[in-house]
Amino acid sequence: MKIGFDAKRLFCNHRGLGNYSRDLIRLLNAYFPENHYDLYTPKVEIDFQINSKNTSVIQPTGIYKLLPSSVWRTYGMNAEIQRHDNEVFHGLSQELPIGIEKLKIKKVITFHDAIFVRYPELYPSSYRKIFTSKNIRSCKIADNIIAISEQSKKDAIEFFNADPAKVDVVYQGCNNIFRQKVTPEANAKIVAKYNLPADYLLFVGAIEPRKNIAAILQAIANEKIDVPLVIVGRQTAYVNELRKLTENLNLTTQVCFLHQVETNDLPAIYQMAQIFVYPSIFEGFGIPILEALCSETPVITSTGSCFEETGGLFSLYVQPENADEIGSAINKVLLDSKLQEIMKSEGLVHADKFTDDKIAGRIMAIYRS
Repeated sequence: MKIGFDAKRLFCNHRGLGNYSRDLIRLLNAYFPENHYDLYTPKVEIDFQINSKNTSVIQPTGIYKLLPSSVWRTYGMNAEIQRHDNEVFHGLSQELPIGIEKLKIKKVITFHDAIFVRYPELYPSSYRKIFTSKNIRSCKIADNIIAISEQSKKDAIEFFNADPAKVDVVYQGCNNIFRQKVTPEANAKIVAKYNLPADYLLFVGAIEPRKNIAAILQAIANEKIDVPLVIVGRQTAYVNELRKLTENLNLTTQVCFLHQVETNDLPAIYQMAQIFVYPSIFEGFGIPILEALCSETPVITSTGSCFEETGGLFSLYVQPENADEIGSAINKVLLDSKLQEIMKSEGLVHADKFTDDKIAGRIMAIYRS
């Protein structure tokens, strides 16, 4: 089978959509190497190792090299899709090229979330208008919609009129490096490299208001928790607001921001943490939660949205905007070693629902159907 992918996020996005795209191509290459995979992208900003025997990177040619990349991605890809005889085309980020419905090809999209609809104040109005239009159209013309959680399935149906009969839930996974135990020697090197404290609470993710890091800081101050907090995420303008908050709460020496952490260093950082705290307001899936479970780190996260799907029965759930509740949950875990062990072992069992073979098999079954 020849399968094409809108791979812009794979090569240009360091966060959730990029991680999803890279992980999916890795899985398909590993479990179904007999197929050919075409990755369509207007540019390459991230070095992603591919199996050149069955995977090709396809970029704009001719006049499209001189035009904005969005023009090729919206209109020019169709000619390339035809030329490469793709049988299935998969829009990895809820989008499909305009005019692809006229091609004799099956169309699949992955639907991640409708956060920009649920929380419009977090996005520019122009973005909301354009992406809403794209989502309605993609859900209409796609032959199949892969939702990354039951919550995402509900959102695709509610906000973009997706036909429930053509929506399948296929959960995300995470990089297998999080399932591998890091040696004490390797941990020591990471501690030295990032100047990590001996014990710490951990947050990993985008440093933006929706992730609700401010509530963790307030919780630590309210409950007088004396364990340091390590915040891992790319530098953003919002960091300055959080630094001011740490000063106002007298937490400056207790909070560590890490902005340029290599992916291969993350497993050690997760595994050495006492608790992973993730009170995000809303997610489509919440990959950092799964990374923490695979790392055998107790998880405290939010109620509602997709969090209970990802976190399972043995994570602790809090109202994300209730700092006192977050602080109480942190203390509950810190003070109960038996609870910690249960959360670690049962969390790892839950994480086995999201293994590579299960995810790859479900995706390929959809392509074949």
